[in-house]
Amino acid sequence: MSPDTTKHNGHAHVTPLRPPPPLERFTPVTPHIAITPTVSVVVPALNEAENLPHVFATLPNWINEVVLVDGNSVDETVAVARRLRPNIRIVTQQGKGKGDALAAGFAACTGDIIVMIDADGSTDGREIVRFVGALVTGADFVKGSRNLNGGGSDDLTHGRHLGNKALTRLVNLLYRARFSDLCYGYNAFWARHLDALAVDCDGFEVETLMNIRAHRAGLRVVEVPSHERVRLHGTSNLKVTRDGIRVLRTILREWRRRPLPAPEPTTTRAADQGAA
Repeated sequence: MSPDTTKHNGHAHVTPLRPPPPLERFTPVTPHIAITPTVSVVVPALNEAENLPHVFATLPNWINEVVLVDGNSVDETVAVARRLRPNIRIVTQQGKGKGDALAAGFAACTGDIIVMIDADGSTDGREIVRFVGALVTGADFVKGSRNLNGGGSDDLTHGRHLGNKALTRLVNLLYRARFSDLCYGYNAFWARHLDALAVDCDGFEVETLMNIRAHRAGLRVVEVPSHERVRLHGTSNLKVTRDGIRVLRTILREWRRRPLPAPEPTTTRAADQGAA
């Protein structure tokens, strides 16, 4: 295979292409796509026993690993998860909050690709193929958007919609980004970028933190349409005012941080990412 040649700061960089993996390493994803990277799905959960049967039923059969992070549930969350998926990996959360739970789940993943979904039934596991497809064709970080054509929400109240819109505009202005949806928890990324994301927050501001850090690190961020559904059972721990303030503080704190140096540009082809 011929190498790719790119220019950076006036200098030519030659990136040799690896030969494609052997055919037996590919996992069929759709009738048109097969991949070699392994995929881990992280599900933070707190008292979600009633929702897990629906959530797990939507997960595609080609994913390699499900990591459930239990926030010390008092219902049958862990027992239900083990009954539904005997090979599931259970991580008991030591701290509190969604950000802390995701950080623990990410650390436990063994897959090349990490996908984060919610345990309340609002995110549809059947959409994972969109995220993985974007990653194996060149993206570094893929975020779901309820505002792209094909996306939407059955659960976004007027207040949450306005707050998300204002915060998204603020981030785009401060960071010169082009996000269409900031505060949404359906994301996927290559595990090799965990150091760049460096999740170190506790609450629902985690999605904003990851989006900003992915952008500032120079990762190739791609949005895909996603449809948010209404929570099936139970009540959400999200508090609009409290968590909106936490998101705003995160935006301003990250803006004050010293920018990370931009990575060397790459031109990795799909075959190098393990797609065929």
